[in-house]
Amino acid sequence: MNNARNLLVIWHSRTGASKAMAQAAADHPNANLMRARDVGAEHLLAHAGFLFVGPENLAALSGEMKEMFDANYYPVLGRLEGRAYATIIAAGSDGEGAQRQLDRIATGWRLRRVADPMIVHFDAQTPEAILAEKSPCNKVLHDCRELGTGLAEGLSMGLF
Repeated sequence: MNNARNLLVIWHSRTGASKAMAQAAADHPNANLMRARDVGAEHLLAHAGFLFVGPENLAALSGEMKEMFDANYYPVLGRLEGRAYATIIAAGSDGEGAQRQLDRIATGWRLRRVADPMIVHFDAQTPEAILAEKSPCNKVLHDCRELGTGLAEGLSMGLF
C-alpha cells in the first residue's frame, strides 16, 4: 500500500479507552493503525499525517507514547515538516498536561495541527476508577470516527 497520502493512527492504552478510540478513528481505508511501541521512523516517514491517541498519566503522556516519541524524535527530525496531525487524549479529569507535552513535541517536528485537540474525560478520580477498564460511549466513538475520516479524506485529497 502506498502510504504517501495516508493517515497513521498511533495509539497506546492502559484501560482500553484509547485503543477503542484509535480503532474508531482508523476506521477508514486510508488510515493505518499502529500501537506506539511498534512505530519506527520508517512508519512516520511513510505517512502524510498522524493522529496520536493515548491516555494522560500523572499529567503527562503515557510512558509508551512518550517512548515512541523519544525513540523516533531524532531519526525523523527535519524530515516531517508540514505534515498534518491531530490528537485524542483519554483523561481522568484534565488531559491538558499530556496535550501540551504532545504539542511541544509536534512543534519540534514542525508538524501542523489540522484539528482541534480532542480530550475525552472519563471522570476517574479513585485508584480503582483510574485503573478500571473503560469503554467510550457511542458519541465519543462517533466523534473519533469523524475525526479520523476527516483527516484521512483531507490527506487523500491533498488538503493537508
